[in-house]
Amino acid sequence: MKIKKESETRVMLTLEKFEEASEIVTKVATQTKLAYSDYFSEQTGNKVYLKPENMQVTGAYKIRGAYYKISTLTQEEREKGLITASAGNHAQGVAYAAKAYGCKAVIVMPTTTPLIKVNRTKSYGAQVVLHGDVYDEACEHAYELAREKGYTFIHPFDDLAVATGQGTIAMEIVKELPLVDYILVPVGGGGLCTGVSTLAKMLNPNIKVIGVEPAGANCLQESLKNGKVTTLPTANTIADGTAVKTPGEKIFPYLQKNLDDVITVPDDELIVAFLDMVENHKMIVENSGLLTVAALKHLDVKGKKIVSILSGGNMDIITMSSVVQFGLIQRDRIFTVSVLLPDKPGELARVAELIAELQGNVIKLDHNQFVSTNRNTAVELKITIEAFGTEHKKKIVDALHDRGYRPKLIRVMM
Repeated sequence: MKIKKESETRVMLTLEKFEEASEIVTKVATQTKLAYSDYFSEQTGNKVYLKPENMQVTGAYKIRGAYYKISTLTQEEREKGLITASAGNHAQGVAYAAKAYGCKAVIVMPTTTPLIKVNRTKSYGAQVVLHGDVYDEACEHAYELAREKGYTFIHPFDDLAVATGQGTIAMEIVKELPLVDYILVPVGGGGLCTGVSTLAKMLNPNIKVIGVEPAGANCLQESLKNGKVTTLPTANTIADGTAVKTPGEKIFPYLQKNLDDVITVPDDELIVAFLDMVENHKMIVENSGLLTVAALKHLDVKGKKIVSILSGGNMDIITMSSVVQFGLIQRDRIFTVSVLLPDKPGELARVAELIAELQGNVIKLDHNQFVSTNRNTAVELKITIEAFGTEHKKKIVDALHDRGYRPKLIRVMM
């Protein structure tokens, strides 16, 4: 397998190459238009625009870097076949781009990859190999196959050509919004952030580019703090697309030079951001893509033009269902309360009637007669209730307290 010298690859991140990439990727990638967000603008006191890369044909920005990278390969390198490792977005980007170029693609995916992502990758004509429980194991196997079969490896993020392709997003942003003040970019391994920050600074050095990582996988933040590429012991986050323990070695110097700051976001804020996007913009955005939305409230500025890049929207239904459920709980739209009442006919009906009077909606009951040896004194009733929000929830709980039911909030059990 041919290994390009560093001098060969370093010429990629130039204005000329970014312009070239912008022309090339239009053959397969949509030039996603900025969407002004009244909701987030009002919430933050800024002018917030969304860059909806979740609307790409493969559901994510990855098609840009994959297609441009393949365009830079020799015919011989393409004819050998392409290989990569990915659990989702990069897999589909490489598969789609390889199909467009008419070359073979082998994608190594962890055995834990959701079936929908496996099937989508196969639908683009790629050969899928399931190996290992996590990305790192899949990637190691992909390198082994590349050495054994002579395939050309397409790295998900630590590749300057890939980063150049991803940077075409910045070209589109600046053309559409020349006076943009801030661009927020999700960070996993750093490829997208490298391309966007490098080109943004070339076009306008005054643009602030902020990387956003999940708090449980902040490998870039730690690396920048240490002044060298640093590997985290674990990467634990629901933002699976950015669950990376080590940022790219080749791209790290560009991130050091061009990135203005890194913000980290806890997982529970991504859950709220998902509901915000669905309710206010009618868009499905995956957890990694929501990082820049959740980060808006962490940015201490007012009156600025801010672009949040929504990196992808590939989310399986089971994950989506779980996020919605936990989001409703966080917003006090669903809560569970335990009350004690005498074991007498009509007591359950009286509690239900009280909740109904307050327009609460009972969605689950658990009646435990054996919480006490004296059933006449106390029987426990766990009630899961749908409410309008925090104030409504408090009103219901206070009413139960006033009636002497000694309500106690407990963890919601769906």
